Parts: sequence; C-alpha cells; structure tokens
Amino acid sequence: MAFMLHGLAVSGGIAIGHAYLVSHATLEVAHYTLPPRRVDDEVGRLGKAFDTVRGELSELRSGLFADGPDARSELLAFVDLHSMILDDPMLLDEAGEYIRSRRCNAEWAIKVQMDRLVEQFEEIDDAYLRSRSADVVQVVERVLKALAGKSRRLSARRRDTDSIIVAHDLSPADTIQFKAQRIAAFVTDLGGATSHTAIVARSLAIPALVGAHHARTLIRDEDLLIVDGTRGVLIVNPDQQLLDEYRLRAREIEIERSKLRHLTRTESTTLDGESVQLFANIELPQDVEQVKEVDADGIGLFRTEFLFLNRDLLPDEDEQFEAYRSVVQAMKGKPVTLRTLDIGADKALRGAERSEANPALGLRAIRYCLAEPRMFVTQLRAILRAAHYGKVRILLPMVAFQHEIESALAMIALAKQQLRDANRKFDERVEIGAMVEIPAAAMALGTLTNQFDFLSIGTNDLIQYTLAIDRADEAVAHLYDPLHPAVLRLVQQVIAQGKRAGMPVAVCGEMAGEPQFARLLLGMGLRQFSMHPSQLLEVKREVLRCDCGDIAPRVQKLLRSDDPVRIREQLDRINAGSAVQP
Repeated sequence: MAFMLHGLAVSGGIAIGHAYLVSHATLEVAHYTLPPRRVDDEVGRLGKAFDTVRGELSELRSGLFADGPDARSELLAFVDLHSMILDDPMLLDEAGEYIRSRRCNAEWAIKVQMDRLVEQFEEIDDAYLRSRSADVVQVVERVLKALAGKSRRLSARRRDTDSIIVAHDLSPADTIQFKAQRIAAFVTDLGGATSHTAIVARSLAIPALVGAHHARTLIRDEDLLIVDGTRGVLIVNPDQQLLDEYRLRAREIEIERSKLRHLTRTESTTLDGESVQLFANIELPQDVEQVKEVDADGIGLFRTEFLFLNRDLLPDEDEQFEAYRSVVQAMKGKPVTLRTLDIGADKALRGAERSEANPALGLRAIRYCLAEPRMFVTQLRAILRAAHYGKVRILLPMVAFQHEIESALAMIALAKQQLRDANRKFDERVEIGAMVEIPAAAMALGTLTNQFDFLSIGTNDLIQYTLAIDRADEAVAHLYDPLHPAVLRLVQQVIAQGKRAGMPVAVCGEMAGEPQFARLLLGMGLRQFSMHPSQLLEVKREVLRCDCGDIAPRVQKLLRSDDPVRIREQLDRINAGSAVQP
C-alpha cells in the first residue's frame, strides 16, 4: 500500500531505491524463558555479540585514520566513547547477571539493562551527562543487531546506488561508514538542517529528508521509496504511474544539472554588465573539493564550529591551524572567510551544555567566545597563522554592542601579539568582518561600518530574531518567512548603508542560495552571495539572466509594500521577467 510522509528537505534531488533500515534499540524485543541448561550458553552468546560490536567499532576507528586528520578530529571521540560504554561492567556484567537470575534471553536482558541506565542518566541534573543516554542507546542497538546476526555495517549486497538509509536517527559513528558507500539518500525521524546526517548528505550531494517523525516505524526493509529532497516528500511503495513520473523528473533534474555544469567557468556577470561574486559556505575542510568543482570565487563562510562539535576534547591550536591551512592552500589565493565559533543555541560543546530558558537569546556566538577567552584566543591564533598561506578574512558572529566589538578586536590584537612573541608567521593585515544577524545591528549599522572591513548578512538568524520565531521549533516553523516586509527592509537597509560607507556586503544565509531570491537581492544592490556549493550554479544562472537596471526600480517598488501576498506576486513577476507592472 502506497503512502506519503513529509519532512524537512536538507539536500535536494530525487532518489528512487529500496529501504535499508537502521534499527533503533527502543523497538520491542522478544522475551522468553530459558531452560536452566541453556543459561550459560546465553551468557556466552551475549559476550560474543559484544565482541562483534568491538570489532565493528575497531574497524570504524581504523577507517577514520585512513580518512585523514579532518575525519579523525570530528568523529574519533564518538567511536572511543561508544567503546568505553561497551566495556563498562554495568552493561555486560549486569545483563549477564540478569540472564542468570531470570533465565531470560540475551536480547531482553540487554534491553532491560539499557532502560535502567537511560532512566538513571535522565535523572542527572548535569545536561552533558544526561545527554550521554543517547550514546548508551546507540551502543545497545549495535549489540541487539549483533545478537540478531545483523551487522551495522552495510553488507555487500547493499553497497549499491539504490540503497536508501532509513533510521530513527544516525550517530556520527554510523555516518562514517556511509561516506565510503554508494548511498542513494538518507531519511531520518529526527534531525534538522545542521544535523550530522544533513551535513553528510550535502557533502555527498545526495537527497536527504530529516524530521520525518515515524518513518522508521512505518517503513519496512526493502520497501520501494521515492525521496524528494527538494519538496520534503517521502513516498513509500509508489504505484507504477507515480514511479514513472518521478523517474522522468529525476532524469530531468540530472539533465538540468548537466547543463548547469557548463556554467562552471562562465564569468558571473549580469546582462547589463554588473559583476557578481559567488562564494561558497562550508562546514568541514573536506567540503573544499565541492567548492573547487563549481569554481566559486572563494569561501564566504567557513563554519568553524563544526570542527569543535561531536567530540569530548576541544581541538588545540595546531589541529585547528592544520585544518584551516588545508582549506586556504586548496583555494590557491581565493579568499577564505573563517567565522569564529558560533556555539550556543542548537550547537553546544560537549560538557558545556547550559540550561537556558531561551538558548537562542542566551550565551552564544561572540558572547560565548568572549566568556571563554582562552578558547577564543587559541582559535584566533590558529586562523592568523593559516592566513600566512593565503587570503584569509575573520568573521565575527552575532555582534551588536560596542563593548563586544572592542573586546573582540582586543582579543585579535592579543592573539597577534602572542604570535609575535612566539616568532610565529602570520598575516598582520587580515581583514575583520561582522555578521549582521540581529535587528539591532542592522538598525544601528554605524557601530559596525566604523570598525570593520566588511559585513555579511546572516539571514537565517536575522529572520528568526526579527519575527521572534525559533526556527528549530516545528510549531512555529511555518511562520519563518524571508519575504516578510520587515525582513526585506532590514536586508535592504544593510546593503544600502554598506554601499554608502564603501564597505563590501555579502549575504551568507539560506536566502543567498535560493534561486527565487537572486533577482530580489540583486535589485537591492547585493553583489556578493555566499551559499552551499551545490546551490551556486543555479544562482549563477539567475545572475546571468538578470538585468539589474531593469529590475532595481521594480524591487524598490516591491519593498514599499506591507502586504506579504502582494510582495510574493510582485516577486513572481520579477522572476518571470514580465514587463507587466503591478
């Protein structure tokens, strides 16, 4: 029977293939009583399952070292943590004792012990320790799979291009192995746009759907699936007509992508001769290969916090330096803009989780960095050292107050002095920029234009704060609107004031990567866009088709409207190239 599910589209395209289910340990397991003579054998069976999982984790660990230091730094800590949990006597020994005392099967014993541990973790006040319950669940899931004779690694028969991973959630340890496999798509019940699954899917350029809620429980292994990573739709067991329709659409998308690749070396210039710079956003050093494939003008946003997440120990100065330098050298003189740590809200360091009534309005981004000066200066030293090998710019997130600016600039000066004292090579003339993400910063822009070299508008947070909407909250996500009149006027104001001040302004939020917004932003006067590499060629096509002189007055008229419906209608006409005036 065919049915449809909806989720959050985090990586575009269409995939058609068969479901490969990654089980979740909270599923029901069988419970039966053993005869006394089989108890010892059952304890031994549990021990063998633990040995199997140790082998899997050891293989994953070896794979990390083969992948190089970037993969190691991000994910090695997870493998080691899961190994520690597996070796904890409270798991194996207690489950073994439960088998002996209750004469129950190994699956039930390990499930009962998992429930006990999770319950204990959830009663802990410390947020970091409490969050470790998820790791216990993931480890026990591996043991249950081993008991069932089903390894968590993909079998040879599943290493084909039509395997679609379906899971309740995916841990970083799981996604390591998928990087080496030919996977068609990802579907998970949980997750958001910045989840590890989403990052891996984008880096692999395959469709992905997260936040699909009950997909894992409703889908069966080998079900035929259609994943529409553009519209956020998952179709299970489609009929032949629907299947043919999506196969045709998939071919059309591939033909379109092939045509777009011809634009790679084309200069990004509008019909009336306006030069437009198209930069790329990256999360990890290995993403630079995609940047080079689309011949971006540089990296407009390197989200450096992803080097810090999913690990127990922070990267030291040398580890960060090597990661940053590898990107800078790979770009061969093109600019690389490194955003300093944007930690907080939905991105927390291990062991530094805080209980806040509203994390989005709490200690995050530049506020967090200033509260942790040693960590901040360490990162700044690493960035400055990497700048010796190419053109590097430093971007400070979420600045709004004069005292924040002064403190951040003082930290940069301190990092420079420490490098001089240590006789380290670095670039003294690194440009410093600020992200405009808070309405207060956009409305009092003089505070920024007087002290920085460039500006970058982070539309994701600017929209969130302007409209008072937590974009991670599904209950209000539908109100998240880039075309709200207040949002458009703030973006326009920043672009215009930056131009008057002679300061370069870029947009690096999701708006920059949406082709439907390209002409709107060009009409506002924007000449620097930064987006995920997979979006760049589509935006370039819109730039090549645009006549800025023609659309600028029409965009200005659109900006005077207070009616969101009318704004959308006017934008549709602008995008259609219609000469009909509203």
